[in-house]
Amino acid sequence: MRSGGRRLLVGLLLAFPVVSGCAGAAASSNVEIVARYSSFEPSSVTVQAGRPIHFLLRNDDPIDHEWIVGDEVVHAEHRAGTETAHGDRATEQSMPALDEVSTTVTFAEPGRYAFACHLPGHEAYGMVATIIVTKG
Repeated sequence: MRSGGRRLLVGLLLAFPVVSGCAGAAASSNVEIVARYSSFEPSSVTVQAGRPIHFLLRNDDPIDHEWIVGDEVVHAEHRAGTETAHGDRATEQSMPALDEVSTTVTFAEPGRYAFACHLPGHEAYGMVATIIVTKG
């Protein structure tokens, strides 16, 4: 390889981390949550307030789950509630077995929000995780 070709190759290799770093920053408005073995992965997600966040909710389990986001009042209502399906509200989604759904949520205020599955026994089994919303 000629000297000029080597310099070009080295230049491209040095530029690659910068390009891939930029791509990662752009992807921060997309979050994938996976239900697997009756738990959520990841167990904590950090997003910015005032920014639309597209959630892909993937259920790898052979049983249904749900994804309910909110404060303790919201979760108390769902623990006692009788809704059999969700989807009308962006923060309340049914997750059919071995399927995926998506929703977009914009959090207005910074804070910590739990998300949980309130189907019988699932929350007690550990299907609870956290969204940390930072200043935008």
